[in-house]
Amino acid sequence: MNRYQFVDDHRNTFTVKRLCQVIGLNRASYYKWRAGADARAARQAADAALAAQIRAVHSEFDATYGSPRITAGLHEAGLLVNEKRVARVMRVFGIAGIRLRRRIRTTVPDPAATPVPDLFQRDFTAREPGRKYMGDITYLPLGDGGFLYLATVLDCFSRRVVGWSIADHMRTDLVGDALTMAAATRGDLTSSIFHSDHGAQYGSKYYAALCRSQGVTRSMGAVGTSADNAACESFHASLKRETLRGARHYGDAATCRRTVFRRLTRYNTRRHSTNGDLSPIAYERLHEQRSVKLPLTA
Repeated sequence: MNRYQFVDDHRNTFTVKRLCQVIGLNRASYYKWRAGADARAARQAADAALAAQIRAVHSEFDATYGSPRITAGLHEAGLLVNEKRVARVMRVFGIAGIRLRRRIRTTVPDPAATPVPDLFQRDFTAREPGRKYMGDITYLPLGDGGFLYLATVLDCFSRRVVGWSIADHMRTDLVGDALTMAAATRGDLTSSIFHSDHGAQYGSKYYAALCRSQGVTRSMGAVGTSADNAACESFHASLKRETLRGARHYGDAATCRRTVFRRLTRYNTRRHSTNGDLSPIAYERLHEQRSVKLPLTA
């Protein structure tokens, strides 16, 4: 309880003057505080109403959104509020996103693999969909101490997940299945570039042949430099943060698969800061609409 409230609660028992003297409070400050009671009550009511709207957006996306995405969601719903106020109300009402966990490295280079150039040079952007893809493998911890492994393929333009695969191993067909799904999603990968780290799976002859068959040119970052595939690693860190929710493991393999599958299928409809807080699918639709040329008029 603050000092002003203490004086207000006891002013019918002791004089305001005496109470202020005892606790070292300026009487003028107390009366100013008391005069603003109605305004404070109105602000508190407004904050409570905003908190209810924040919780609705927060719950809609499984309690994973932080203040930037929640603010964007409120704007889309027609409520003009700045992010600082949203962050303050979330803090006061105990509404929070999920913090990142430390990751474990899964990249094991193959020293015998044929060198592949870095065609990205840490540029994880693209001017249109279907031109630049990136991929990586991450571990998914299970309750028995074992792991499942997830390989993904993301489009650099929209950060859309176009391909993925989960298995209880890290053999080459794990990444091959993810690329095959990407080809099915896009219909054609011809003339695109796929960027990865130097994991043995991505450097294998099998994967090189699969990329050639799909018309894909491979790109790899420097050995041992996580920044050269940072965007994909960041995606995996966020995915595990939002699905583990502070837990150390997913439980059994079936639960793990269901949980990650649900997140991956929903991810493409969730807001992404790189897309100006549009979802990957909405961002690609907007690009498609802008790319349609109007017919010439006489």
